Amino acid sequence: MNILLVEDEERVAGFVRRGLKAEGYCVEHANGGELALEFMRARDFDVVLLDLMLPGISGSEVCQKMRARGNTTPILMLTALDSTVERVAGLRMGADDYLSKPFDFEELVARIEALHRRKIGYGIEDDTKMIAHNGLVFNPYALEFYVDGVPVALSSKERELAVLLLKNVGRALSRERILNAVWGSQEDPMTNVVDVYIGRLRKKFGPHGEAIVTLRGAGYRLD
Repeated sequence: MNILLVEDEERVAGFVRRGLKAEGYCVEHANGGELALEFMRARDFDVVLLDLMLPGISGSEVCQKMRARGNTTPILMLTALDSTVERVAGLRMGADDYLSKPFDFEELVARIEALHRRKIGYGIEDDTKMIAHNGLVFNPYALEFYVDGVPVALSSKERELAVLLLKNVGRALSRERILNAVWGSQEDPMTNVVDVYIGRLRKKFGPHGEAIVTLRGAGYRLD
């Protein structure tokens, strides 16, 4: 998936760009509205992440110019402005979704995936179903986890991490995404909490613990 990130704050742009690239997305970064419009004239994108407060022309103007040109690329507005009036205005001017800063990286990825699903037209996964892989089963109704049919006690964070792995079987998950998904964006990125909890799950998964593969310098994958 090709994503255009339009964001003038270098710290935010760097965080988002690194995280999305770790997820396997191709990310182009524009630090202003005019540059963003130039990029969109030159190539197609699957999703545009558009900050509202930009130097020069605003995110609102970029959105309006895109739609005036007939560009239907899904737009996710990223902004520190969080009033209902501002959200409604952003959606009415042509944005498809709205995410207020500060945001969790996991939510950002989920919204990007939802916009892409809407664009290409395939169905939305039913999150109410039992989640299972080999001998690992999670019951979302009872919040119970089973290993080979035997219930296993997991803490809330262990359960969130286990479910994240089960929902992404065969997919590499960066430490950054795991950290943001389970502990939130305010957690110290240098902490080793992800590695500690992966170790706990490997023990509780028994023989299935070997299916959690360490990707050196990248993260983890449940095979």
